[in-house]
Amino acid sequence: MSKIKFAVIGQGHIGKRHAEMVRRNSEAELIAVCDILPKDKLGLNDLKEKFYSTPEEMLSAHPEIEVVNICTPNGLHAKHSLLALESGKHVVCEKPMALNKAECENMIHKALQIHKTVFCVMQNRFSPPSAWLKKIVEEKIIGDVYMVQLNCYWNRDDRYYKKGGWKGTQELDGGTLFTQFSHWIDLLYWIFGDMKDIQAKFSDFNHANLTEFEDSGFVNFNFVNGGMGSINYSTAVWNSNLESSITIVGSKGSVKVGGQYMDQIEQCNIKDYTMPNLDPTNEANDYGAYKGSANNHPQVISNVIDTLKGRTTLTTNAMEGLKVVDIIERIYSLRNTDRKS
Repeated sequence: MSKIKFAVIGQGHIGKRHAEMVRRNSEAELIAVCDILPKDKLGLNDLKEKFYSTPEEMLSAHPEIEVVNICTPNGLHAKHSLLALESGKHVVCEKPMALNKAECENMIHKALQIHKTVFCVMQNRFSPPSAWLKKIVEEKIIGDVYMVQLNCYWNRDDRYYKKGGWKGTQELDGGTLFTQFSHWIDLLYWIFGDMKDIQAKFSDFNHANLTEFEDSGFVNFNFVNGGMGSINYSTAVWNSNLESSITIVGSKGSVKVGGQYMDQIEQCNIKDYTMPNLDPTNEANDYGAYKGSANNHPQVISNVIDTLKGRTTLTTNAMEGLKVVDIIERIYSLRNTDRKS
C-alpha cells in the first residue's frame, strides 16, 4: 500500500519529534519541513528531506503532500492549519488547537468544507493509566463520581523562557494552561465531560520577569455529568517537576494516579475490584533542562495513518480540541473577576 506523505511546519523540539516519528513509521514518508530559522541554527545540517523557510513555499513546491503537522507557537496554530487546509491537506495540530474558540471554529468549518480531517495532538490519552481511568469511570466501576482533583506542579524557569522567544508571551503562548497543562485538561474532559460553575484564583509568584501571565492557579467547578472537581497548578516549582496527578472519589471507591507525569497508580481501593496489570507508561518528553508530557507521539502518527486508511477513527477529533480551548478560555475569563462562569 502507498505511504502517507507528511510535511512538518516548525522545527523546534516538538516539530523535530514529529518529523522523527514520521520517519520511523513504515507507512509514512516525510517529504519536507520548514521553519523561519535557518537549518544550521536548528541543528538540521544533516537533514535528508527538503527544507523551506516558509510554509507557502513548501506547500507550493510539493502538491503530493497529504498531511501537514503544525508544530509552531500556539498563537500560529490556527493560521498555519488554515493555510494547510486551504491547500487541500489533512492537518495534525499540536496542542492547543488554537488560543480561542473562534479560531477553532474557523479550522473546523474549513475542514468540513473541503472534506479534510483535523487531528488534534493529545497524546496523554494513549498512556495506559489514562485509558484505565476512562474505563473505570465510563463503565461505572468506581460508581458515581463525587470528587476529582487534578494536581499539576511543574518547573518552568529562565532555562525555559528564553529572552526574545515566543514562550511566555500572551500573543503566541497564551498562558500556562494552554502550553503546559492543556493535556491534563483534555484528560478531564475526555474522562468526565464538560465543566460548569467555574471559579478560579490566579497568582504570579516568580515569573513576573519571565512571562506575561500567571504561573499558578486554583480552579474549582462542577461537572455537567455530576460531581465536582478542581485543578491546582503551578510552574513555580523550584528546579524540576514535582507532580502530575488525578485523584477520584466515587461511590464505590477511590483511586489516585500520580508521579511526576501521571504514570504511577498510587492508590486503587474499589469495591469488589482487582487492579489489572497495566502496560508501562512511556518516558516523558525530555527537552534537556525540563521535561514535558509522555512521549506518545509514535501512537499519534500511527493513529493518523490508521484513520486515513480506514482502519480506525481518530483519537482526538477537532470538536474535542475545540472543547479543551473553550474550557481554558472560560477559566481564563475569570482572571480579572471573582464571578462564576
